[in-house]
Amino acid sequence: MELQVGVKVFLENNQGEFLLLHRNLKKYPAVQGTWDIVGGRINVETPLIENLSREVFEETGLTLTSQPTLIYAQDIFVEEKKHVVRLTYRASTEGVIVLDTSENDSCTWLTIDAMKEKDDLDIYIKDILDQNLLR
Repeated sequence: MELQVGVKVFLENNQGEFLLLHRNLKKYPAVQGTWDIVGGRINVETPLIENLSREVFEETGLTLTSQPTLIYAQDIFVEEKKHVVRLTYRASTEGVIVLDTSENDSCTWLTIDAMKEKDDLDIYIKDILDQNLLR
């Protein structure tokens, strides 16, 4: 079995809204929910927060303006051959989004309540919201 580690972040703006990205379905045709937060797999021998900052910048052009806080860890089993450990953080950001459209084709800032009502939300993000871990 292959083990991978991924980092994700609920990016919060100055208005208390969080960034959701709509996945590019050409790149991710088999995803379980098309709306997600920023994140990706870590590079080995690179600290977690450095990986997180890299993913934020690559996908959005934004930088973190606060120290990320770990809010949840999840086990994700992909097929029978892959185990992904996903570490999800919360952090602040500001600036203008420059979206990497090869990864995601649109984005939106939403409150926690509006995110909970969003159709087609990533199932692991929905789990975090259902547990009220952002409050």
